[in-house]
Amino acid sequence: MEMKIQILGTGCPKCKILYANAKKAAEEIGIQCEIEKVEDIMKITDLGVMMTPALVMDGEVKSVGKVLSVPEIKDLIEIDLAK
Repeated sequence: MEMKIQILGTGCPKCKILYANAKKAAEEIGIQCEIEKVEDIMKITDLGVMMTPALVMDGEVKSVGKVLSVPEIKDLIEIDLAK
């Protein structure tokens, strides 16, 4: 099953950096995944997120309010894959 990573944010510079970092992390690990930007504020709040940027993996909120580095995102992906 393909992993789904969502970047929640309204298009701010931090959201764009988090999106780029998530894409690079997935590429470096070599996994197939869908990376989606979610800019709709209603969808963001439906996930219980009140601060952006946020990172969601397979429907589970992993990070809120900060830009994770590529190594930090790789760690989250590898932990998720090990489940």
